[in-house]
Amino acid sequence: MTEYIELTTVGEMLKEEFIEPFNLTQNALANAIFVPPNRIHQIIKGQRRITADTDLRLTTYFGLSQGYFLRYQEDYELRIARREIADDINKIKPIQALG
Repeated sequence: MTEYIELTTVGEMLKEEFIEPFNLTQNALANAIFVPPNRIHQIIKGQRRITADTDLRLTTYFGLSQGYFLRYQEDYELRIARREIADDINKIKPIQALG
């Protein structure tokens, strides 16, 4: 049986790496980036994905490169998908180049 390390969702990462260290509340962050508080709450709970709009607001606020949260989210989703369909992926034979 393959053992996997536990992955952190973008919402968990946002909370643990940014909200808590900066002693922010979800409402304070939402107000600072001009979004409804439930957007931040839903992201943290894994009920909502990061959008380009939210990424731009968060990266501007925290001084990060644009796309930081989107890239994290995509990496997380790719890792989960790899785990879920690993057997199928390993059976796929790449197409051969023409010529």
